[in-house]
Amino acid sequence: MSQIGITKTFDIGDGRLVSIETGKLAKQADGSVVVKMGDTMLLATVVSAQEAKPGTDFLPLSVDYQEKYASAGRIPGGFLRREARLSDYEVLISRLVDRALRPLFPDDYHADTQVMISLISADKDIMPDALAALAASAAITISDIPFNGPISEVRVARIDGKFVVNPTIKELELADMDIMLAGSAKDIVMMEGEMKECSEQDMIEAIQVGHNAIKIQVQAQLDLRELTGNKPKREYNHEDNDADLKNRIREELYAQIYEVAKGGTNKDERAVAFKAVRDAFIEKETAAKGEEGLDDVTVMLIKRYYHDIEKEAMRNMILNEGVRLDGRSVTQVRPIWSEVDYLPAAHGSAVFTRGETQSLTTVTLGAKDDEQMIDGAIFFGYNKFLLHYNFPGFSTGEVRPNRGPGRREVGHGNLAMRALKQVLPVEGENPYTIRIVSDILESNGSSSMATVCAGTLALLDAGIKLKGSVSGIAMGLISDSETGKFAILSDILGDEDHLGDMDFKVTGTANGITACQMDIKIDGLSYETLTQALNQAREGRLHILGEMNKTLSAPREDYKPHAPRIIEILIPREFIGAVIGPGGKVIQEMQRETGATINIEEVGEFGKVQIFGTEKESVDRAVAKIKGITTVPEIGEVYEGVVKNIQPFGAFVEILPGKDGLLHISEIDWKRFETMDGVLEIGEKIKVKLLDIDKKTGKLKLSRKVLIPRPERPAGEKKENTNSNQPQ
Repeated sequence: MSQIGITKTFDIGDGRLVSIETGKLAKQADGSVVVKMGDTMLLATVVSAQEAKPGTDFLPLSVDYQEKYASAGRIPGGFLRREARLSDYEVLISRLVDRALRPLFPDDYHADTQVMISLISADKDIMPDALAALAASAAITISDIPFNGPISEVRVARIDGKFVVNPTIKELELADMDIMLAGSAKDIVMMEGEMKECSEQDMIEAIQVGHNAIKIQVQAQLDLRELTGNKPKREYNHEDNDADLKNRIREELYAQIYEVAKGGTNKDERAVAFKAVRDAFIEKETAAKGEEGLDDVTVMLIKRYYHDIEKEAMRNMILNEGVRLDGRSVTQVRPIWSEVDYLPAAHGSAVFTRGETQSLTTVTLGAKDDEQMIDGAIFFGYNKFLLHYNFPGFSTGEVRPNRGPGRREVGHGNLAMRALKQVLPVEGENPYTIRIVSDILESNGSSSMATVCAGTLALLDAGIKLKGSVSGIAMGLISDSETGKFAILSDILGDEDHLGDMDFKVTGTANGITACQMDIKIDGLSYETLTQALNQAREGRLHILGEMNKTLSAPREDYKPHAPRIIEILIPREFIGAVIGPGGKVIQEMQRETGATINIEEVGEFGKVQIFGTEKESVDRAVAKIKGITTVPEIGEVYEGVVKNIQPFGAFVEILPGKDGLLHISEIDWKRFETMDGVLEIGEKIKVKLLDIDKKTGKLKLSRKVLIPRPERPAGEKKENTNSNQPQ
């Protein structure tokens, strides 16, 4: 007998139904739901500790999205044949959900909280990532965990000029805009996507369409909470507070902090000055306590309150003075310098520096064997464009162990990859597998946007024929709801990202936007403000693009001399077996003889052959051999053949790989030979002309003498009969 759960079903707006079920699976979690659309099912659970760990002053939230291979009827690859660490794709979805949920927890809630979302059934045409945040939010909403939601997330794509919410996988292949949006019933809190050079107005329209769909899903979660009995939220006290101490810090230090913020200093000088103000206060308080000194709780409170007041003073300084922490105006972009071909041995390289942020980026060109294999529960295949982003500790002057890329690095690299992917040459015009690596050497704000700029320059330096150059900029927002003041900041610093209300990254060409990422930390961001931010971002992008163009504005005419060469040719499908040979013998021999790497794949009625080599000569030799195998002999053509076999009546000459013809003794020369002794040698190269192809047997009739000038006959000599009836 099956357990009966509580279910809320709703229409997403186009006739397709989504159900949220609870009370059936994972009932020991604080909250659990199963979201179902078509055959796709997601199980989301949330568990939060009853108490916060001592000394914790943040929300220890972890969000993990994982796709079970069984959900799609597949067995994982690899030696262990089981789900392992999260793939980059799963990490990216986890980040999308995390960024949507995190701002909605109370600021003073610090208990360890874990959200887990599992794909347990997969519909082959429904994207599960667009349902992940809905499932996670629903699990939290019906629980007793404090949460200022619910929220939800949708995908908006533009297909044939129309906006579609949560399109199918097949529909998404036709889209020129793909955006993921998250929000509450009132506000958008997160956005990320890619597009083919769209306008700012197009993006605003997509956000509006998505927000209308989100409101439906938010209401469905509230209805489900009603059906489950409106479980009361738990009471908690995760912070010690001392109002008198906070007021005293504000009264004594606010003016000093304000002056430091107003000083227009660089990152390090500003950090030292702020710390000096705080440490002086701690020393004064410690001295006032005498031998007893300050206890650990009081020191922690001083640091927390100082941080809050520092943030408040910096925000007010920018709103009141109209200048930034480093002395810039709100629209001013930091100084830029860039250089290409910095690394002579790389296939393409660039250094891009903007203010105190610097990226050293390389481009490596590879063959088909270098493609990345994608082996996911739903998506599997190959990827020929990779972008990897590295953020070592020294880039911010920190000591930090190198343990490989974290979620932040994966997310930043993915944003830059989506930005540049839109301007790559189409499939037939780019035979290479391309890998971009961005190593951040200095960081003080928007290193992902520096990666986009450096990546563009490195691709141009490598000779990749981009459709256009891409630049990127990070925008910020500081607002005061009481006074109505707000400031939109172009090219934000790291400090401005932390103290601001919005982090909005926009990339694009001179023609339009190619990618975006936005996180909003306040309620009530109007579409008018968002439009202003987008327009201001466009001005900043174009300025940065102009600076980049001073270094390199178009791709190199040719690849670097040391870059590998790739040629792709199409051959009739029936020749694929001949090129490969029995057990791969022919293709392996060609690779050994030429030094080139050869790959063949069947594409429709043709075989696509990719020849890859580090030297042009080796590629040319391989192309010649393949064309020899696949070329059909033509009557009247002249070939350079090789004598393979000698018989009394003539010689068999190979004019193309695997294609022999008879050169009759009478067709060797104008003079008459009685025997073949000493006339030709096996292995000798000679030029011959194809006279005829027997229609029944396919045998080839060759002649050498027709290529030799005919000698004049002595007077009275009979004409030689050239119509031989000798065996063929």
